[in-house]
Amino acid sequence: MPFTGDGPSAVVLVVSREVEVPIWRGDVPAPADLAVVDSLARLQLAARRRGWSIRLQNPGPPLRQLLDLVGLAGLLVEVDGEAERREQLGVQEMVQPDDPAP
Repeated sequence: MPFTGDGPSAVVLVVSREVEVPIWRGDVPAPADLAVVDSLARLQLAARRRGWSIRLQNPGPPLRQLLDLVGLAGLLVEVDGEAERREQLGVQEMVQPDDPAP
């Protein structure tokens, strides 16, 4: 059963389809900055090396905007399970240099 964080946001370690472990709950310390993004990216990298992944549930607007800016929102943020579904299907996003901004 998926974890549905008690707090406003949560970081969840996804070990397998059946096992999800909440590893942090609560608000990101204000302001959300690149140090937070760096920590999340390193955590995701360490998890991936073990065949796991992490995802953010309900990140606040400042963190979500920062992750969008650096291009990591699609990798780390869950939107109604969308990140997990893309991962299961093996879908990867690719941006062409001449693509217009959304």
